[in-house]
Amino acid sequence: MSTSTPPQATASASTLGLVLAASAILLITMGVRQTSGLFLLPITQSTGVSIVAFSFALAIGQFVFGAAQPVFGAIADKYGAVKVIIAGALLLALGSVLTPFMTSSSGLLLSMGVLGAAGAAAGSFSILIGITAQRLPPEKRSMASGIINAGGSMGQFVFAPAVQFIIGAAGWATAMFATAFAALLTIPLVLPLIRSARSAVSSATAAVATAHISLSEQIRDAIRNPSYLCLHAGFFTCGFHIAFLVTHLPSDLQLCGLTPEVAANSLGLIGLFNVIGSLGIGWLGQRYRMKYLLAWVYASRAVIIAIYIVMPKTALNIYMFAAALGVTWLATVPPTAGLVGKLFGTRYLATLFGLTLLSHQVGGFLGAWLGGIVVSQTNSYQWMWYADIALALLAAIVNLPIREQKLQAQPAAAPA
Repeated sequence: MSTSTPPQATASASTLGLVLAASAILLITMGVRQTSGLFLLPITQSTGVSIVAFSFALAIGQFVFGAAQPVFGAIADKYGAVKVIIAGALLLALGSVLTPFMTSSSGLLLSMGVLGAAGAAAGSFSILIGITAQRLPPEKRSMASGIINAGGSMGQFVFAPAVQFIIGAAGWATAMFATAFAALLTIPLVLPLIRSARSAVSSATAAVATAHISLSEQIRDAIRNPSYLCLHAGFFTCGFHIAFLVTHLPSDLQLCGLTPEVAANSLGLIGLFNVIGSLGIGWLGQRYRMKYLLAWVYASRAVIIAIYIVMPKTALNIYMFAAALGVTWLATVPPTAGLVGKLFGTRYLATLFGLTLLSHQVGGFLGAWLGGIVVSQTNSYQWMWYADIALALLAAIVNLPIREQKLQAQPAAAPA
């Protein structure tokens, strides 16, 4: 009597393992990356590097994080994502290990701005969402993107208080070494990706055979598409907002008389509540038009920041602000990736979504860098908060003209 597992059950288990592994990888890479602002004051105070110079190093990191993603995405689309993710883990760990030995602005620019940022890019959204979307039917991609994105948010929740604790107990250099060790833990997590790649070889070959458009042709078509350009414009604002907050929220809260622990707890709460936001937006993306979800997210950010500006800066109020903001934090990622998939299919999703992340990180560069300039000139972040509100409202408006078609079936396999 045969008791073999049905093929559908095996495929479902393989897909679930793939999604969970991708989520765990993003948990680590984003956990390491999104806690960089906690090092601003310890590093500047111990090395003598100015806040402006440190902010510029992290701003370069924002840009490199974005610029590297379409490059790594194209490599993954052609040669496979596994090697890219392993190389990224090694780069991210190397950047963290070298940082304690860098006592100049140029050294920090290399370790945190180039090596660490490039390493995080190789194990980030475009690669991980791209490889899973190629394995899934259209109706399941939004929820899978939400689960993966939730992993990144959980990383911020886990890493922020842990990193701050290590900084306080053993110093910032030890905390950097700890993040390097964590980065290496992503390497064994690629095993489900390898298994998924092997199980999809035959279907991937069929998908390639039916793909009559080259990567360069697809990119040319995309940059002529107004809807794709609208996605870039909205995602630019998202990057500006997130990079400014990750880099400068701890400093802003200390200017308000609050402790570093409040800042670390706030970053952790943002990550925790974005788990809710990511899963929720993934579920909603299966039922509602994604451009409207994006418009709602950006508009709600403007309201939340406006409330932050006028509210008393007590620890309780800051935690409430962090929770509200967290629901929207990286909730823009699943619908943005989903819209790219709707517009162009999943064959080159890692590359095309990577290009939108480049726009995201150009905004991130400006958010991190200008924040340092503004506080050094005015001893306040007030004008940055005003800019955040204006850009969030513009992003809400610019997503409305996107021509979003009804969900269409796509091939569920491509090169790993």
